Amino acid sequence: MDDPPVTTLPAPDARTRILDAAEAIVQARGVPALTLEAAARDAGVSKGGLLYHFASKEALLAGMLGRLAEAISRDFDLVVAAQPAVRGRVARALLAWAFEEMACEHQERAAAVFLAAFHHDRALLDPVRAVFERIRAAMAGDGLAPGVGIAIMTATDGLFMSRVFGLYSLEPEDLRALRGALEAMVETAP
Repeated sequence: MDDPPVTTLPAPDARTRILDAAEAIVQARGVPALTLEAAARDAGVSKGGLLYHFASKEALLAGMLGRLAEAISRDFDLVVAAQPAVRGRVARALLAWAFEEMACEHQERAAAVFLAAFHHDRALLDPVRAVFERIRAAMAGDGLAPGVGIAIMTATDGLFMSRVFGLYSLEPEDLRALRGALEAMVETAP
């Protein structure tokens, strides 16, 4: 019997490896450990190779934030598309995203990138701010009573912050109760 053909994925390109390495450095060792030399070394490229893609640490951070903004936007669009096209669709999507869809490692990497940019230059967060403004605008047009959508968004953002910074942990029954309370807000909103 013949073995099935082996399918291998292409190796990530140098730019992707550099961004992955930079995120991993910040996540594992903190913002001060992120240098161009460390990112190049961990990505397996020369410093010149890194500089070809990112001329400075600020350009590297901007690349990290740009990629993160694209991922957040793409994930948001996917989770909204999975919801029925009825009033409260965006709120339900945010709840699904916060309680089901978001992997912890993805959240931790996002937080590391946020912190690195915030530490270096807060303006670097502008691409992510634009995505969250788009999410907020979608929430405002979700057909819910004023305040309900923003309460859902604020609660899910708070859940993200509590998870990534270990501010407090919620037991599974607490998470179920929280989700139930937020879902009830969506269902009973005038």
